[in-house]
Amino acid sequence: MNIKKIFTFGIAALACITFGAIKASAYAPPKSSDKVTVKKVKFKNRIDITIAGNLYIPANIDKNKKYPAIVVGHPFGGVKEQTAGLYAQKLAEKGYITLAFDASFYGESGGFPRKIEVPEIRVEDYSAAVDFMSNYPLVDENNIGVIGICGGGGYAVSAAQIDHRIKAIATVSMYDMGRARRQGVGDTVSYEERMKTLDEIGKQRTREFRGEKRKDIRALPVKVDENTPQYAREFIEYYENPERGYHPNSDGWYSYTSLASMMNFFPFAQIETISPRPVLFIVGENAVSKYFSEDAYSKAAEPKELFVIKDATHVDLYDVPQYMGQSLAKLDEYFKKYLK
Repeated sequence: MNIKKIFTFGIAALACITFGAIKASAYAPPKSSDKVTVKKVKFKNRIDITIAGNLYIPANIDKNKKYPAIVVGHPFGGVKEQTAGLYAQKLAEKGYITLAFDASFYGESGGFPRKIEVPEIRVEDYSAAVDFMSNYPLVDENNIGVIGICGGGGYAVSAAQIDHRIKAIATVSMYDMGRARRQGVGDTVSYEERMKTLDEIGKQRTREFRGEKRKDIRALPVKVDENTPQYAREFIEYYENPERGYHPNSDGWYSYTSLASMMNFFPFAQIETISPRPVLFIVGENAVSKYFSEDAYSKAAEPKELFVIKDATHVDLYDVPQYMGQSLAKLDEYFKKYLK
């Protein structure tokens, strides 16, 4: 199968997938430091699924005051301990109370069956996180922002359209997961190919209903060879590397039948209604996903900003210091302006 056609099933996941066998002991969970205290928390979403999160609180905080807060959502296929947790930690060091959480059906959060994708529930998870933060004693409930990374960016934008408690929304290396599922990476999948996929999804649902084995898929090929695009190599390098993004709760598998509901997801349908609340899109100049942020920016109303980081790829913004540093500085400037 052509490598680009493979992404019909996983374009939003291509930046968020792990492959290969790496020992779980290579992973070290987030720890409190002299700058930030990390607490594990749990809360319910609107449909009674338990969401697990890591709450990051600046050290030496005045417990008699309330502070701006930021919710950080992870990429599709990812978990809170990866780039979302890194952003949450670094922003907490700048004085914000932050929360990185696992989406329903993934990581330490609840939801059954596991590893299915329901866009409406992914959007709901952001509002549930805002529920939690709005009631946390140290948080100013009128100053809560949201960051969505990769596929989480599209879900975050969708949440902001209907949850006015989100006072400022930012995305990093955003993917429009609906368009990605419908049209593939770079819009390389035809309408006819999409219809054939939907035909097969229907047949698979019929088979699973009568008791046959569930079909799971992953977005990227297991084997890397000379035909593997450079951007795919970068994704694999991040998520397979125990020194970077590897986590045992993020193995990249999800249900094949999830593709249908994802194809039906249009996160920018009402993006202009976020205004007059601000929207910030941060993207690497050389990111394979750049066109998603450009599309969202063109449809959003003011105040809005598209911040392009020179020479950076999609994955560079996850953890590479010279690029993530620029992203963090911009986020700090942005939230200081709008969360006050």
